[in-house]
Amino acid sequence: MKTTRRRAVLASAAALCATAMALTGCTSSTPKTASTAAKLSTLTVMAPYLSTQAPAADNPVGAALEKVIGTKLDVTWVPNSSYGDKTNITLASNDIPDVMVIQGKDSGFVSNAEAGAFWDLTDYLKDYPNLKTNEPQVQEASSINGKVYGVFRARDVMRTAVMVRKDWLKKLGLSMPKTTADLLKVAKAFTDDDPDGDGKKDTYGIAIPKWPGGFATNSPYDAIETWYGAGNDWYQTGGKLEPTFTNPKWIDALNFEKKLVQGGYVNPDYATLDSVDWNQPFLTGKAGIIIDTYSRARQINGLLEKQDPTTYQNMVAVTGNLIGPDGKMHALPTPGYSGFLAIPKASVKTVAQLKGVLSVLNKMNSKQAQIIMNNGLEGQNFTVKDGRALPITTTDGTNLTAIVASYAQLGTNVNGSKFYPPAQPNAYDQQQYDAEIKTMNADTKNAVYNPAAAFVSNTYAQEGATLDNIIVDARLKYISGQDSLDQLKAAIQQWKSSGGSQVISETNDLYKKSKK
Repeated sequence: MKTTRRRAVLASAAALCATAMALTGCTSSTPKTASTAAKLSTLTVMAPYLSTQAPAADNPVGAALEKVIGTKLDVTWVPNSSYGDKTNITLASNDIPDVMVIQGKDSGFVSNAEAGAFWDLTDYLKDYPNLKTNEPQVQEASSINGKVYGVFRARDVMRTAVMVRKDWLKKLGLSMPKTTADLLKVAKAFTDDDPDGDGKKDTYGIAIPKWPGGFATNSPYDAIETWYGAGNDWYQTGGKLEPTFTNPKWIDALNFEKKLVQGGYVNPDYATLDSVDWNQPFLTGKAGIIIDTYSRARQINGLLEKQDPTTYQNMVAVTGNLIGPDGKMHALPTPGYSGFLAIPKASVKTVAQLKGVLSVLNKMNSKQAQIIMNNGLEGQNFTVKDGRALPITTTDGTNLTAIVASYAQLGTNVNGSKFYPPAQPNAYDQQQYDAEIKTMNADTKNAVYNPAAAFVSNTYAQEGATLDNIIVDARLKYISGQDSLDQLKAAIQQWKSSGGSQVISETNDLYKKSKK
């Protein structure tokens, strides 16, 4: 499940400008020169940790990483739950690190970056082989209006998956769906044809929760709309960018979703089911399909294994994106990144210092460093078997796994994962994992990237949550049968008159500037 892109304004415009001036030392951006990289003895960093305890200053993972990069790392670890607040406090202080993990393009970071508080890395990264990305679409998406203010932290580009009860398919003589038409057929059969064999009409095809977040947040609806060729949040038409809900194919996708809902092929509480309970209909034999991510498939497999270790391998079949009604695959990708490593000008004041920092980050994205930050210490918490990392349970009381998970927050992996993939606990899980990777790679070739991901509309930054709710509510009312097509179109017009037209105009102005 993708977290929402929408965040509230973090500070007033005046406060943001004041912070930016403080961060840049009231100077203009430093011109590019032929400066050589400054040699850094220590790199100061601020990063989140997701475990219960931050790594100790003298932990063995950090020591091994420092040995590889030849630089001491002075890391301020901050609990993930309070990281956003700590970021704002740090930027307003006099104690700013050389590198900061920035978790997203919220309005505070955007305003400060555009005011000159962070280094524009657009023309620098190509000079560092481990920082030069092989995912230009992702780097563009992580940029702010085409300017790269951080080394993005790469994540799987393709995660969309369809999970289906394999035992139900077998009982009804059905095949795994490959197209949206197949999905409708299977969902109908899972609802009408007694797949659990109890003689009762007490099952339904697809489980969908009340989706947390706004529009275009990788919900099951967003996946179906992308499969139908409507685009991914935005689409390009006639040299202009438009929101997907202005695409006639979006209406076609909603009509498909309406068939699923009106036919009773979706759980009746789809508008209220808490997302934390999403697995339950599948686990309890009430629903046979979930559209989400591969990580959910692994989670469900693990829960089923706990229920019955002897039968779980016969329960779940998984595939990726489905082919749309036009006979083509339009695959829904993730943004491909989770924040970035940004470099404040208040602490890194010269081009020579900047190059010194980038040189260290370049070493931190080497194969040897990636292995330490993602796998750990070979022979201590993992060993290599068949090219995969097989975990070892540590016996000295040191939780290396938790420490590694924290250092992974400093990883970028912008030109591919050079660390070892994890070995799965048994042959079945390994087979499933390998098949997942194969499907993900194949679907990535058909990824529909958001062409407006780089552009930050001022109006959207202020009104985005309100505008999103107009479309989300209108979609739900239409597919439930509560609203007519005319009412759906009226809601789209309401979106435009409430600031949406200005968002389109601002986005296209930025788009045109990026092409010059």
